[in-house]
Amino acid sequence: MTSERYHVPDIIERMAGDLRILLHRRDVHEPAMIGIHTGGAWVAEHLHRLLALPTPLGTLDISFYRDDFSRIGMHPQVRPSSLPFEVEDRHIVLVDDVLQSGRTVRAALNEIFDYGRPASVVLAVLVERTGRELPIQADISGVHMQLSPGEQVKLTGPDQLNLVVQTHERR
Repeated sequence: MTSERYHVPDIIERMAGDLRILLHRRDVHEPAMIGIHTGGAWVAEHLHRLLALPTPLGTLDISFYRDDFSRIGMHPQVRPSSLPFEVEDRHIVLVDDVLQSGRTVRAALNEIFDYGRPASVVLAVLVERTGRELPIQADISGVHMQLSPGEQVKLTGPDQLNLVVQTHERR
């Protein structure tokens, strides 16, 4: 197994700058931010602080909204979602750690719409990697990765965020 490391604080800092520019261009003031558990919530905490957003940070656990829930079963660490603000007509920044198939983001959008109809949703991801199964793309990406089917990218944390790409060699 081989691995490659990335400096996550620098990536998040760059993402915050890109988000600031995008929101300004779209004339969006005081958006609400939502992080998808687990890694997306960690990244969202940092972005929320860097952007100094006045609205409290929201979090989603999309376990019950996944389209493969009946196949993979219950994740042992399901957390309650927390949206401490009104979603209706609100500009939302949705944050995840890795965008691969698009299924997690689709599930998160379904859950957000259960709370109300947002004015807009901007998707920010730490890593946008190959392997898309749904037509979903990020507005802000920290890193773009071309990974083979045998490679995985994982964010570890929360105290110190580390992004590790692992290649599992076949024997």
